[in-house]
Amino acid sequence: MIFHFKQFAVNQAECTMKVGTDSVLLGASAHIKNPKTILDIGTGTGVIALMLAQRFPQANIDAVEIDHTTAQMAIHNFENSIFTNRIQGYQSSFEDYLEQNPKKKYDLIVSNPPFFINSLESSNLTKKLARHTNEHFFERFIQDAASHLQQSGALWLILPPKTTQIVKNIGLQYQLFLQQQIQIHSFPQSKPHRELIAMGFQNKEQLSQSLVIYDAPKLHSKEYQLLLKDFLIIF
Repeated sequence: MIFHFKQFAVNQAECTMKVGTDSVLLGASAHIKNPKTILDIGTGTGVIALMLAQRFPQANIDAVEIDHTTAQMAIHNFENSIFTNRIQGYQSSFEDYLEQNPKKKYDLIVSNPPFFINSLESSNLTKKLARHTNEHFFERFIQDAASHLQQSGALWLILPPKTTQIVKNIGLQYQLFLQQQIQIHSFPQSKPHRELIAMGFQNKEQLSQSLVIYDAPKLHSKEYQLLLKDFLIIF
């Protein structure tokens, strides 16, 4: 199964977690001024790394994926893109990858991480790895991300609102402050079901925004179309 974007294609035939709204929202939203180095943790199909490569033509991107089959598919997608010389894929846990690269620092770190904390576990082991976790995971994740983030850099994540609060509190332990928060609503009157957050070492005024995906069933909002018009062929 191949998902075609305007400047690249994502083969996701062997991937348990397919291209979804969370990934494309993060890929289109995460930013820092003129990033030269980007790390995508848990790259999955590679779609976020590919979107960032399109948006930031001066950036070199490292993309890490723990699942062997998924990592090979992501690397295949990178190699078959026009951005292949700027994206490097690695089959590894983020802990091992960062341990093996202790001096590497990134301007931008992004992740669509496992986020169902202490919830019912999926019967599919691969999907469980991709979506279920606990607070200890985020403690290690934030600690490692902080140690590999440039002083002026940003860590961007997409999470459910309940998990956001936990991650914000952990971030403070490592001097990572919430800098931007975008609440994602399915419809204008619905409660936010996801939040895009940016964290960094600079304790500056927090920017809060919201984004509505649909104005009505099957009718994407203008703001969603504007955000993704450079990527999705339907816009």
